Amino acid sequence: MIKFLYRLLVRCLFRLHIHGEPPRTAPERLLVISNHQSFLDGILIASHLDIDVTWVVHQQLLQKRFFRWYLSFIRHIAIDAAAPLSMKRVFQLLESGVPVGIFPEGRLTTTGGLMKIYDGTAFLAARSGASILTVRVDGLQHSLFGRMKAPFPIKKRPEVHLTFLPLQKITVPEGGSAKQRRRLAGEKMRLLMQEANVAARRPNTLWESLLDAADLYGYDAPIVEDIRPKLDTYKDLLKGALALGRLLARQTTPGERVALLLPNAGPAVAALFGLWSQGRIPALLNYTAGVDGMQSALELAQVKLLVTSRAFLEKGKLTDKVAQLKGVTVVHLEDLREQFGLLDKLWLILWALDDPRRIRSGAKPQDAAVVLFTSGSEGRPKGVVLSHENLLTNARQVLALVELSNRDRFMMALPMFHSFGLLAGVILPVLNGVPIFLYPSPLHYRIVPELTYDRDCTVLLGTPTFLKNYARFANPYDFYRVRYVVGGAEKLTPEIRQLYMERFGLRILEGYGATECSPLIAVNSPKAYKPDTVGQLAPCMEARLAPVDGIAEGGRLHVRGPNVMLGYFRHEKPGVLEPPQSEFGPGWYDTGDLAAFDEEGFLRLLGRLKRFAKVAGEMVSLEVVERIAGQASPRFGHGAVAVKDPQRGEVLVLVTEDPNLRRDALVQAARQLGAPEVAVARRVEYVTKLPRLGSGKLDYVTLQGQVK
Repeated sequence: MIKFLYRLLVRCLFRLHIHGEPPRTAPERLLVISNHQSFLDGILIASHLDIDVTWVVHQQLLQKRFFRWYLSFIRHIAIDAAAPLSMKRVFQLLESGVPVGIFPEGRLTTTGGLMKIYDGTAFLAARSGASILTVRVDGLQHSLFGRMKAPFPIKKRPEVHLTFLPLQKITVPEGGSAKQRRRLAGEKMRLLMQEANVAARRPNTLWESLLDAADLYGYDAPIVEDIRPKLDTYKDLLKGALALGRLLARQTTPGERVALLLPNAGPAVAALFGLWSQGRIPALLNYTAGVDGMQSALELAQVKLLVTSRAFLEKGKLTDKVAQLKGVTVVHLEDLREQFGLLDKLWLILWALDDPRRIRSGAKPQDAAVVLFTSGSEGRPKGVVLSHENLLTNARQVLALVELSNRDRFMMALPMFHSFGLLAGVILPVLNGVPIFLYPSPLHYRIVPELTYDRDCTVLLGTPTFLKNYARFANPYDFYRVRYVVGGAEKLTPEIRQLYMERFGLRILEGYGATECSPLIAVNSPKAYKPDTVGQLAPCMEARLAPVDGIAEGGRLHVRGPNVMLGYFRHEKPGVLEPPQSEFGPGWYDTGDLAAFDEEGFLRLLGRLKRFAKVAGEMVSLEVVERIAGQASPRFGHGAVAVKDPQRGEVLVLVTEDPNLRRDALVQAARQLGAPEVAVARRVEYVTKLPRLGSGKLDYVTLQGQVK
C-alpha cells in the first residue's frame, strides 16, 4: 500500500517515464546503486521496485527533524562515513541476503553530472560478490528537491526519467594491497555509472533536443554570442532557425543535403538548426580547402544547393573561388532575408514561435543529420555521414565525463566544418544551456586569449598547434576563469602541457577522436587523468587491437559504439552510403592508428599506421621523427615524410621551420628521448611555413609533394 502511495505522489508531482525492466525477485545478494539528484531519489526508486530495499543514509541526516520524519517512510540504515566499522554493518546485511541500496556519490549533485564516486561502495560490492542493479535518474536535479544553483525555470510537472539497467557484477583481480584493490573497484564503479548515464539516453533528433533545452533553461536564456556583437537567447536562435528553415525548405526536398559555407557566427548556428527543423541534412564545407576541395565535397555528397554569405565571401576572399564551383546553386543569406515577406513574418510570430513543436522535421534519431568531410591530410577526402543519434550520444558521452552548467561559457574559435568544433563547440553547449562565444578564426593568436578573458570564458578548445600559439601571446591572467582546456586533433607535446601548467596553472585534457566517431573516442577527464595518454574510452564504446606485422607493441585500433558514423561517401560511388566495417565485422571502424591500453584502460597512441616508414628493414614512426625534432627545437614547427630509396627502402626527411636545426642536434635529442638513431631524419629541409589545414593539422599531402 505504501508503495502505491509513493507512486501516486511521484506521478502527481512529475511526468514520469520508466525505462528498462527492474528485477521481480532479488538474487542472493543485491546492491542497488543510483546517481543522486534529489531528496526524492530513494522514494522514486523504491516505489518502482517490487523488492524491499534497505537504503544506506548518512548519520547526520537523522539530526534534522524533517529528515527523521521523511526517512521513517523508508527502510534504511544510518552509518557514519568517518567510522571504519560502519560499512561492516552494510556488508553483514548483504551477506545475510538483505537487498541494500546506496548512492555511491554520497551527496546530491550540485553540477547536474556525477560527483565523486566513493571507493567503499564498490569495494563492498566486489568483496560480497553482490549483483549490482544500476538505476539512472534524470530530471530531478532541476526540481525543487535538488541542489542545482542555476536559475532554471521551475515547471509545474517536470519530466523525470527512471532507467533500470541489467544486473552486473564488479570483480577485482587478486593480489596487490587492499588499498590498490579498493581503488580498482572504485574505478570500475565509476565506469559503470558513466555507462549508465549514456545507456539511459533517450532517442531524439537535434531539433527536438534544441526545443527541450529551450523549455528547460528558458527561452530568454542567453546562448550564442559572436563578434557582431549580438547575444542571442534561445528565442532568438529559434526565430532565426525557423525563418531560415522555412526559406530553405522552398528550394529543397526532405532528406536533401544542403551545403553550408559560413563562418563561426550566430546565423551559421541558426542555419544548422533551421535545416534540421525541416528534415534537411547540412553538408559543412571546408572553406580553406580551395576550389578543388570544395568541388570534390559537393560531388561526394551530391549537393545541389549551397548557402553562404556575401559578406563572408568578401572578407574571406572566397568570392572568386565560389564562382568557380560547378553543378550547384549558390544562395546568399542577405538575399534570403529579402525573401521573407509579410505572410512569412505572420507565420513566424503568430504560429511557429508560439509553439515551435508544431514544426515537425519528419526526421528520426537514426537518420542522417550532417555530412562532414575528412581532412585529406594523408589522402583523398571522404564524406562522413553522422546521424542525430551519433551526435547526441557523443555529447552525452562527454557529459558523463565532464560536468558543465550554464555558469560556464565556451570560447569557440574552431571551425564548425571540423567535427571537434561542431560537436564540442556548438552541439554540446547549445543543447545543455551553456553559452558560447563564436569567433571566426582560430588563427588570431592575440585576439582569442583576449576575448577569452573579456567574455569570462571557462572552456577553451583547440588543437595543440593553436593552444601553443595562444600561450605565446596570452597574458598570464587571460585564462583566469578557464576551468577546462581541451586539446585534440593532434598529438599534445609535453612542452605544451608543461607550458599551460606553469604559465596558467591549467591542465590540458587531451582527447582523441575521429570524424567517423562524431568525434570523441577517448579523453582524459578531471576524474581520470594520465599524462602521455589520451584517456579512457568514452562510455559505451568497445575497442579491439589487431596485430600489425613488424610492430611488436600495441595493435591497429578498431572501435565500435553508438557514436560511430552511419557510413562513408566515397569518390568511387558519390552519394552512396558505405556502412562502417572492419576485419572484426559490421559496425566496427578501423581508425588506422597504432595504439595500446595500459592496465587501467588508458589509451596510448603509438602512431598513425599510414605514417610509418620502413628504414633498413625496421618500421619507424614518422611521429617519433617529429617528436625528436620537437625535443631539439621546441619553438618551431616540424613535419616528417618518407621518400623512396633504392638502398635503404625509404629515407626519412624532416621539413622544419627552424633554419638553424642540424642533424647532430637531432641525434642528441634522440638520445635524450631514448629513441633509436634509425628514427633520426637523414635529410633536413627548411621552409618558412609548413602547410596546414584549416583545423591546424599539418597537410602531409602537400608536404610530401614539396619533398623530392
